[in-house]
Amino acid sequence: MVVVMESAAAEEAKRAVINRLEDYGFETHVSTGVHKTIIGAIGVKADFDTREIAVMNGVADVYRVTDPFKLASRNFHVDSTTVKIKDVEIGGDAVAMMIGPCSVESEEQVFELADVVAKSGAKILRGGAFKPRSSPYSFQGMGEEGLKLLRAAADKHNLLVITEVMQIGQIDLVAKYADILQIGARNMQNFALLKEIGASKVPAMLKRGLAATIEEWLMSAEYILSQGNKDVILCERGIRTFEKYTRNTFDLSAIPVVHKKSHLPVVADPSHATGFRDQVPPMARAAVAAGADGLMIEIHGDPSKALSDGPQSLYPQDYLTLVEELRVIAKAIGRKICC
Repeated sequence: MVVVMESAAAEEAKRAVINRLEDYGFETHVSTGVHKTIIGAIGVKADFDTREIAVMNGVADVYRVTDPFKLASRNFHVDSTTVKIKDVEIGGDAVAMMIGPCSVESEEQVFELADVVAKSGAKILRGGAFKPRSSPYSFQGMGEEGLKLLRAAADKHNLLVITEVMQIGQIDLVAKYADILQIGARNMQNFALLKEIGASKVPAMLKRGLAATIEEWLMSAEYILSQGNKDVILCERGIRTFEKYTRNTFDLSAIPVVHKKSHLPVVADPSHATGFRDQVPPMARAAVAAGADGLMIEIHGDPSKALSDGPQSLYPQDYLTLVEELRVIAKAIGRKICC
């Protein structure tokens, strides 16, 4: 249920509504926008009469929310959420760039690529220290040593770090080095992990599952939000279909759909979505045009020797060229790239 307060409602009136809802057994969440305050009430009260709240002082409207996701819904939070970390905003006017290698492979590699990221004006260094691989014989990442290298390379250029956490036992370790915890597609419905990341309050980016609907994706975000973590970012990274010419099918339509249904920012990952280097730039350009709040792109100095996902990694110079193209597209829709 959503309670919309009048724009001139006093704090005492808002508190009275919250207290009444909690007396009835609802869990309340307050969202203060530019023009009005919305009080969300979560709880199954099938026989509850909304008029009990509608007649209270300062209440403009009361209505039930039909979406199964509540906290992620734009009904609960009308204004778009901007996740702010230090001097970086994800969800604002700028399209945030999350750039780096698929996997951290060596000190030389990650520092070289961090230089490229900084040169492009991007503010977030991506890279995997723990890698979920389809084969147990594939490179699994450098672990904590990889985290240390990511942090050191990022600090050299005043960058943020985003990297994947794969299990509950890794949360504290990864959060020690990273600014944003990435939840991979395979873990989108690992609800125990989602709740623990929610409780950690560390900003999190939730990738869409390999075959997840938009509603299932938003319901997973709800798990994180329900534990009090409001800094949640969504990432569209393609879904599995019957198509064979791309690694996945990049669902660009999900970006405007999610923006309509939810207040959470949406990042697009054309690298994992397509799986092929030549397809990444056109899909990155399309994602910005579609309204993505950020891009996650893989780069590598020598993709042919990459320990993971070399075929989808851009050469540094190709990435720098792409950034200039993206600036033109972003400007055309009233946004900017990186900062």
